[in-house]
Amino acid sequence: MAAHSGSTPLLGGKGLDLNGRNHRSALGVYLVIVVAHWAEHVAQAVQIYVLGWPLPQARGVLGIPFPWLVTSEWMHYGYALIMLIGLIILRPGFTGRSRTWWNVSLAIQIWHHFEHLLLLVQALTGANLLGRPVPTSVIQLLIPRVELHLFYNAIVFAPMVVAMILHRRPRESERAGTRCTCALALATK
Repeated sequence: MAAHSGSTPLLGGKGLDLNGRNHRSALGVYLVIVVAHWAEHVAQAVQIYVLGWPLPQARGVLGIPFPWLVTSEWMHYGYALIMLIGLIILRPGFTGRSRTWWNVSLAIQIWHHFEHLLLLVQALTGANLLGRPVPTSVIQLLIPRVELHLFYNAIVFAPMVVAMILHRRPRESERAGTRCTCALALATK
């Protein structure tokens, strides 16, 4: 059996090679998922603050035809989990400065995931934080849920974008450590 770099087939061996030859495509798919979710939160904010819709009717784009999506803690938790898994799985493809920014995004998403797990547990058990009438996250005690999720998505998304830009434009020292083909070609004189 041939030896490889110690990565699993799913993450970088001979299988999907998500941090090697398919890293760019995997990042593209991941980015589409992240932007679609981000767009849902922005649409909900527009419905509330621009269109003046009451909070129960402001359900984003998908929440209009499928209102149960907005009220399902499983859906919100599922997205937080997918986001966390994506950040973990795609992390080995980053090096240098881009890895640092990706790690910042990952650290924030770990907390965001914890908040959603806390909401899910409350929804499943009916025992809400501090006796609140609805499931409530820790930071939600200070910031309303709509604004909080806009904030969380922004602070996870911003360092992720910085990481992707730096990953596409690595320094020469960082370029040597990459296994993928995401980096732009160097300009020749």
